Amino acid sequence: MWITRVSINNPVFATMVMVGIVVLGVFSYARLRVEQMPDVTLPFVDVETAYPGASPEVVETDVSKPIEYAVNTVSGVKRIYSNSREGRSQVFVEFRLGTDVTRAIQDARDKIALVRPNFPRDVKDPQVIRVEIEDNRPTISLAVLSPTVELRELTSLTDQTVVKAIENIPGVAQVIVNGRVTRQILIQIKPSALASLGIGIDQVMTAVQNANQDVPAGRITRGQSDSVVRVEGKIKDPAQFGRIIVAQQGGGPVYLSQVADVIDGEKELDSISRINGRPSITIDIRKAQDANIVETGRGVRAAVESLKARLPQDVEVRLVYSQADQVEASVAQVKATIVEGALLTVLIVFLFLHSWRSTIITGLTLPIAVIATFIALYAFGFTLNMMTLMALSLCIGLLIDDAIVVRENIVRHLGMGKTHLAAAREGTDEIGLAVMATTFAIVAVFVPIAFMKGIVGQFFFQFGLTVAVAVLVSLFVSFTLDPMLSSRWRDPAGGRFSRVPWLGRFMARVEAVVE
Repeated sequence: MWITRVSINNPVFATMVMVGIVVLGVFSYARLRVEQMPDVTLPFVDVETAYPGASPEVVETDVSKPIEYAVNTVSGVKRIYSNSREGRSQVFVEFRLGTDVTRAIQDARDKIALVRPNFPRDVKDPQVIRVEIEDNRPTISLAVLSPTVELRELTSLTDQTVVKAIENIPGVAQVIVNGRVTRQILIQIKPSALASLGIGIDQVMTAVQNANQDVPAGRITRGQSDSVVRVEGKIKDPAQFGRIIVAQQGGGPVYLSQVADVIDGEKELDSISRINGRPSITIDIRKAQDANIVETGRGVRAAVESLKARLPQDVEVRLVYSQADQVEASVAQVKATIVEGALLTVLIVFLFLHSWRSTIITGLTLPIAVIATFIALYAFGFTLNMMTLMALSLCIGLLIDDAIVVRENIVRHLGMGKTHLAAAREGTDEIGLAVMATTFAIVAVFVPIAFMKGIVGQFFFQFGLTVAVAVLVSLFVSFTLDPMLSSRWRDPAGGRFSRVPWLGRFMARVEAVVE
């Protein structure tokens, strides 16, 4: 084979090719993103609309059916499901595979916008949401707690400092705060006072609304300068609410303090958060649809570290849950499995080949093939996820097969009395066709998996191509590096284990057991 002859005749060139592949692979690996699963766009869209107080029948008639008719005109629609229940409509749209979901979502929004004016007045704006692989759990959950600061002050600190710092992180789409205690001015009406003065509650509400607002007052022009005039009517001191005039009776004003009690209190709690029994403020962070979960998690963790220097010493921001850490741990475990599999493979090869040199020559195929596969992953836009790493772990044993066959045939030719150069060249030529047939048979099995149809096929696309690339790289290394090393790196004349007698005796026992 010409590629084998070139490698044997130019050992420095063959070595530099392998070094170049390893360097490119290392740089590609450093740039690969980490995800739990491949980035697959599901062809599903969920349209949710709130209609407070409406019965399921009314929701179906006034909301669900008009949305169904509108969305049905979008190109690529395969099925439409709807679920109408009390106060809420849900329309689930399935598109055909291959449809540009981003464009389909925009078309669906445009169609829904045309029928939106015909909805009843109390219907909220429809929410068009793309269905993702991830569930609705938050990506990261934080807790803000303090043994000395009250929840009301802690809520203000969270909203003004913590939330603003997290919202600016790339990849963060939504920040939900739970357990907050918000300041609220409570106006408790005195029914007996209203009845005695003959004042209605609507008069009180109107008076409060009119007195507590900023009003634009036009523009003043002086020569070449214009000034915008605005009357600031927002009440800043809660005590001033009591001086609001709600009515005029008997030639005098009736103040709000006469018909109601004004209390500087707190808004009614709609959520309660506890961390180990201690009251706290919890923050649920959700990533954007196209954001990388690991990168988003790292950004949030870095922001939390920077917040520690800005917050008071008695205020703690604690990481409660991180889906990004779970993804990184799962990926790290698969990586460790790949390394363990590679080491066990090399050990088994050593026990059967009974040669340090043969083991190293064949074992070099493993790291080179795996590292070279990272180049293809980066070029194809793939990521390090469960599917690509599972493909590498699955084919670890396959990557060394070609090298073992080539090396064993070269050793057989050496036993026939040939020189190392002749044995490397003739041994590889003799077994080359069989090795290629074995490798291409494996490729023929896994490449069709990469082009399976349906949603499952989209997940296995990266899996099939990763296996195919890794096996083809191992074939290339078996025809270049292995013959070159076999022709240059000779076994010692005194025997393979002449310097380590005990290992020679151990290998003899292994050979006896195998035979």
